[in-house]
Amino acid sequence: MDLAMGAMGSLLPKLLEVIKDEYNLQKEVKQKVESFSTELEAMQAALGKVAEVPRDQLEDETKVWADEVRELSYEMEDVIDSFLVRVVGCDPNPNDEQNRLEKLWVSFKKLFKRGKAKHRISTDIEEIDKQLQKVAIRHERYKTPNLPAATRATLDPFLEVLYGDKKNIIGLEEARNDIIKKITEGDCKQLKTLSIVGFGGLGKTTLAKEVYDALATKFGHKAFVSVSRNPDMRKVLSDLLFKLDKKIHASHNAENLAVEKLIILIKEFLSNKRYFIILDDLWDKKAWKEISYALMDDECGSIIITTTRHVEISKECCSSKDGMIHKMKSLSDDDSQKLFYGRIFLSEVCPSRFEKVSKEILKKCAGVPLAIISLASYLANNQNRDQIDQWEALLTSIGRGLKNGDDHVDEMKRILLLSYYDLPSYLKTCFLYLSIFPEDHQISRDRLIRRWICEGFIQVKGQTSPLAENQPSLLELGDAYFNELVNRNMIMPINIHGGRVEACCVHDIMLDLICELSSEENFVTVLDFIKGDTPSEKKFRRLSLQKGMTDPTTTRMATTSMSQVRSFTTFSPSVSKIPSLSRFQVLRVLDLEGCDLQKIPGIDLSHVEKLLHLRYLGLRGTKVGKLPMEIGKLRFLQTLDLQLTNSKQLPSSVVQLRHLMCLILDFDMPLPKGFSNMTCLEQLMGHNMGFVSEETAKELGHLSRLRELAFRFDSDIGEGVDEASKALIGSLAKLYKLESLEISSPKYWFDNVLMDWVPSQNLQRLRLYGKFRRLPTWICSSSLPLLSYLDLTAIEVRSRDIQILGMLPALRYVSLDTRSTKVVVQKLVVSAGAFLQARVCLFQGIILVNPTFQHGAMPMVQRLRFGLRVNDIISPDFNLSTRNLPSLQQLRIDLLDYEIKPEDYSQAMDALRRVAEGHPKNPTLRADKFI
Repeated sequence: MDLAMGAMGSLLPKLLEVIKDEYNLQKEVKQKVESFSTELEAMQAALGKVAEVPRDQLEDETKVWADEVRELSYEMEDVIDSFLVRVVGCDPNPNDEQNRLEKLWVSFKKLFKRGKAKHRISTDIEEIDKQLQKVAIRHERYKTPNLPAATRATLDPFLEVLYGDKKNIIGLEEARNDIIKKITEGDCKQLKTLSIVGFGGLGKTTLAKEVYDALATKFGHKAFVSVSRNPDMRKVLSDLLFKLDKKIHASHNAENLAVEKLIILIKEFLSNKRYFIILDDLWDKKAWKEISYALMDDECGSIIITTTRHVEISKECCSSKDGMIHKMKSLSDDDSQKLFYGRIFLSEVCPSRFEKVSKEILKKCAGVPLAIISLASYLANNQNRDQIDQWEALLTSIGRGLKNGDDHVDEMKRILLLSYYDLPSYLKTCFLYLSIFPEDHQISRDRLIRRWICEGFIQVKGQTSPLAENQPSLLELGDAYFNELVNRNMIMPINIHGGRVEACCVHDIMLDLICELSSEENFVTVLDFIKGDTPSEKKFRRLSLQKGMTDPTTTRMATTSMSQVRSFTTFSPSVSKIPSLSRFQVLRVLDLEGCDLQKIPGIDLSHVEKLLHLRYLGLRGTKVGKLPMEIGKLRFLQTLDLQLTNSKQLPSSVVQLRHLMCLILDFDMPLPKGFSNMTCLEQLMGHNMGFVSEETAKELGHLSRLRELAFRFDSDIGEGVDEASKALIGSLAKLYKLESLEISSPKYWFDNVLMDWVPSQNLQRLRLYGKFRRLPTWICSSSLPLLSYLDLTAIEVRSRDIQILGMLPALRYVSLDTRSTKVVVQKLVVSAGAFLQARVCLFQGIILVNPTFQHGAMPMVQRLRFGLRVNDIISPDFNLSTRNLPSLQQLRIDLLDYEIKPEDYSQAMDALRRVAEGHPKNPTLRADKFI
């Protein structure tokens, strides 16, 4: 129930801001605000404990109390934000051309506004104080509520695996055989460790048990032990000893021994013995470390298998040189149908009348065995299972809110939600926020992180100043949050490019669960699915329009107050239902991405000037055309996304947006004069932003906090270097925090300008769309120690250039392209230790003559591309040493075939196929004629 925290995380820092002396509040008001801070800290501590308990296990009184506190925190933050908006003021700063009288008048207006603001906050705080006292009295002044001592008894899914229906292994046979092969081949004396990792419900425990059953008879000492979330380590270790040897367990009365003594006892027992142990359902590294202290490695050929939902834990379990990780995959469509139909009809054949609806249900399950079995069991146990309307009702319920009450569905929910309740508090809110997006929606990583920031979900702990050095930025923390959700298998990564996940989606069943939680907590309201019994006076905080609305829902939205709405998101099917912006008062996030506003003449963006609380304005793909000058009044705006707005001019007023962190411009949208005032910018992306002007190029150097910069430079400077280019390079040199740089330029610009550039040592991603004649000297390990992604073009490439790239210590992705120019490289030796971290190496248009890949080179490369001459391949001396690349999965060869015979080409293809088949991983091979 973490969302009971409401706005607590961002409210406390704002209260401290308000009571600063500079605001000169009335003494009694200041004292009340200070008192609020103390009370809120106590409330936050109590709510933190409530958040650890599933909502359905809380007493009704506790639920009511937490809901009241959450709503009160939202209202308090609205009051504080309104005060800060009034004090900061919403009028543009007077420019230098104003005369003295106008300046005095502006100053007078500001003083008047501040006076009104202080009076207004006094009134608001009095009202909040009364509400605070009422809540306090009802719940004994914020003492921690009585929480359940233990969770309710439920069927342990582990028992189902051990003693349940063997039909559940459908689709796991291949994975079982693959694991058995991995852990039984090779050195028979070496300890083998393997970790099975994957999303909850994919069948990790079932797969581990299948492997256990297949191999257990070959070991004299074996154990299958469930660890689970929040384990009692004494019980876990006692169970492990009991299954290894019951007599020793009984003789030492092991149930009552301390953890340390159990570790010693197990360690002594396993000394010089060959054992097979499976540790199922690991949730944290600490539990693994404690157990691992008891597991001996005496080179007796023992095997340890672990299962976990967390990638980081699987890596910890397999940190040894012989550790292996098996990533679970979803079931195929065929296996999903076999599992589903077999549970319902006891046959793999589905009656024709159920085929269509069953495929739609299985599509929602997305190959997750737990979901398939649970829903199939629900239908199988339904007395009306032969009626098509029961199937269609189930399909509809998956859309928003699975039916409660069925044991199978309830058990599925409980198991899947274990992953949610295991999240730290800061990730729970971020994860439930995904309920804003429709099912099957590809959620952009950057869009999501920026929205988290603008919602206040990401806070820098112990931050003393937004300009403080050596502290992570909010964008960096957002990246870490996103990566942690991927590693915990809570979101499914998609659109992976250069080792970076660009987008994600949420499994339909999990999305259904988090939508249910969000609705209960009044965190996110999806207007398309609002319940008919929802009180009309309910205060919605975050609204999402997804699929268009029925007439009753349209009527409800028209009559619902938007004055308290903090976040409003519309997707294109609902574009005609967007309400007037004038109805919002405290809106922080307005995201209309993908909605064609040209079709909705009633949407007037000029009303945006009244959204003074706005932090995020997403207009990408809206085709809105001319942008209103009033955007400059959004003094707290942090993200402004204008890509694909069909606007050619950025309002000059944006230079007043001093809090702006991210600015994404449309094509051919130049930056206005004075943009250097936006010193909080960390991300700046656009095409033809005006850097052909020396003055504009110089202004870029003042954006010292920039971490990501992408632009197109269209000035064709011929053989010389103009002043604008010199100024631009000078500005780039000042951006010492720059981590990602993307430049597209004309033919000669790179050679004439960038060859002598000194890049930031913090650079991690570099994409240069233009031609170098040769590789710049600054591309080396000393200049770019953190570079992980490199994409550039060079006409002349030498063996030495590729070797230099191989020495970049952090490089994970490299694409070196000659742009259709055939470059022949002789005697390339990729030595041991080269491309140590690389996963993808693409050398396009580069023909390697008898290359050598030494043992220890490219140890992690999965995709490799380069060119070969057909005559070299069919030579008797041909020996392509790619077998020394242990992780290779995809091999692509560009074939240079000057005046060869068809039979020579066929012979070359046969030779390359033998190379792929002779590799331990049997990588996929693609060979094409050089174009």
